[in-house]
Amino acid sequence: MALIGTLRTKMTKFVVGFVALAMGAFIVGSDLFGNGPRSVFGGSKNNIGEIAGTSISNDDYRIFVQDQENDYYLRMGRQPGERERATLQNQAWELMIVKYAIEEEMLKAGIKVTTDEAEDMLWGKNIDPGIKQQFTDSTGKFNREALKAQIRNLDIPAPTNPQLRSQWQAQQENWNRFKKSLYIGRQRVKYENLLIKTNYVTKAEAERDYHNQNDVAEAKILFVPYFAMSDSSVKVSDNDLKEFYNKNKERYKSKFTRSLSYVSFPVVPSADDSAKIHKEADKIVTDFKTVADDSLYAATNTEGTTPYTKYTVANLPSTIHKDQLVAGTVIGPLLVDGNYKVFKVVKAGKDTTYTAKASHILIRWDDETPVKKKEAKEKAQKILKDIKAGADFATKAREFGTDGTASRGGDLGYFSSGQMVKPFQNAVFNAKKTGVLPELTETQFGYHIIDVTALKDNSFYTVATVELKILPGDETHKVAYLKAQNFATGLSGVEAFKTKATTEKLNVLEAKELNTNDQHVGNLGNARKVVTWLFRDATKGTVYEFDLDDTYGVAVMTDETEEGYRTLEQVKDEILPAVRNELKGKKMIEKLSAQKGTLEELGKLFGNDAQINSTSDLKLSANSLPGAGLDPQAVGVVFSLENGKQSKPFASENGVVIVQLQNKTMAPEVGDYTMFKNELEKKINNSAGLNIAQAIKDLSNIKDERYKFY
Repeated sequence: MALIGTLRTKMTKFVVGFVALAMGAFIVGSDLFGNGPRSVFGGSKNNIGEIAGTSISNDDYRIFVQDQENDYYLRMGRQPGERERATLQNQAWELMIVKYAIEEEMLKAGIKVTTDEAEDMLWGKNIDPGIKQQFTDSTGKFNREALKAQIRNLDIPAPTNPQLRSQWQAQQENWNRFKKSLYIGRQRVKYENLLIKTNYVTKAEAERDYHNQNDVAEAKILFVPYFAMSDSSVKVSDNDLKEFYNKNKERYKSKFTRSLSYVSFPVVPSADDSAKIHKEADKIVTDFKTVADDSLYAATNTEGTTPYTKYTVANLPSTIHKDQLVAGTVIGPLLVDGNYKVFKVVKAGKDTTYTAKASHILIRWDDETPVKKKEAKEKAQKILKDIKAGADFATKAREFGTDGTASRGGDLGYFSSGQMVKPFQNAVFNAKKTGVLPELTETQFGYHIIDVTALKDNSFYTVATVELKILPGDETHKVAYLKAQNFATGLSGVEAFKTKATTEKLNVLEAKELNTNDQHVGNLGNARKVVTWLFRDATKGTVYEFDLDDTYGVAVMTDETEEGYRTLEQVKDEILPAVRNELKGKKMIEKLSAQKGTLEELGKLFGNDAQINSTSDLKLSANSLPGAGLDPQAVGVVFSLENGKQSKPFASENGVVIVQLQNKTMAPEVGDYTMFKNELEKKINNSAGLNIAQAIKDLSNIKDERYKFY
């Protein structure tokens, strides 16, 4: 219970994400768990971390991961890939935190789910929405009898047939896991409500919030940015850096991280690779001309996602010309978006829906009165006259258009029957030739000047498509691999790495402060194997040769930061600008303090870099000032002044500021602050969710050492 006091300021909702998944598994059952989707892990019993004082073994973690992979298999019908597996591993770890940290805190607080509550959620009057969803029929009605039948099936004794017994065991396990997750969800709601009930807003807090929102100040601000003084005007000493570091040490608290540099050798398809695929595409052309079942052939041979498509002039690929669209015509191979495509026109016909393309300039009237409509019409007629005389339509649309098409020159693109209001559609569809229509068109939106850019057309074309991806071949991979191998041979040490890269004119990229669970490294994309090497095997200066899907590369470990505080040497470059600005601020304050005069006169001391701004509606709830930018402290200084008074110069986030309060209007007292009290309580309760799980994590001394294995 002692934890509740700490959690009051760090409350959140934590979501138990496997409820729906477990429900799905319970219903489906299946023999998947008998033979089981494969597990990718071995049987090591070494610890991979600690949660709330409980050592987590690799075997325990592996069970949680396997559950997540099984759920994935049930949902997706396939094994997870490398990217999905990384996500599932993280979900498994979060579920272990729920079990060993969050559940424990709920139990300590006396939060339990009674047998009556559990039965009520499963088959009583208040059935869990997740269960209802799974047993809702096609009419949208909850089928209670189907639920009862499913639950009765769970009471059937275990079959003697090994395969059926495996299915029965899987159903039992899924059902028990689902019930467990359901109970945790209910515990979570009760626990959160318990903490929310500890929230309270006093009358004084409500009154302060009222004034924060309603007190208004008029002020004048002199802002002198730090860049108004040259960097050379101050000298930053080691003592200055050390003093700033010690004063702001909490900013530089760090997790365990490591850094690396790397060079990459991308595997890019060669001209020979392209020629080889082109040759395959040529064969597709030959086959396409004689094949009987075009759609089956395309679906069987394509590497794309759209083997059979119905097109109109509106969505026809730009690589196909309309005069080619004759049934039986084979088009290609064409290079489209880096791949070869071969098209076959299977059918060409006429549809009942027409399509046309146009641009317009809409001139709206201010109101429906005859006078305003006349003014709008006269304006539109003048624009139309200018266009007829040679003015550019798109330019006029950008200048006078009053709808969202104005920025693109009035272009509406293609539209089909029924998509436009009737008068507009009729004007475009009745056009006999492309070009600007000679008369205005009136709709309920205003007057339209219309440029028909494609006449109406109801043609459709069914096209079979075979797409062949141009991928690097074995020889191309070999060339990139040898480049990486030759670079890495005999290489050791950071300086040697950089020197060799410079000699060979290779671009060295850096990936700084990587965390143990990172998946991505710089521009390499998903490179978990590199991160695993970095934390499991590397020491500073160690060189590692790696291969990813489309890249070979060589990396070297360059730095390490232990968990705790980064050293002054590590953050020196980072804090140097802040220390320099701090020293500049002191000099600027001295210079301003030594002079007297108006804000304008004081601003002249720093030339054109100084800014004078004013505000007439500044509120205490604001966090920025005109010119000075984000600076809650400066807002506070304004409200601390008396009317007509001017502050002393003070350093802000971005420069030195002097504020002059011209007038402060305090909101009148009100007899009842209940509305503001309720608003504050609502805000607090709504945000109760942002940090409860994180608070428990922070207090659970979690050690995540999965990087030693994964």
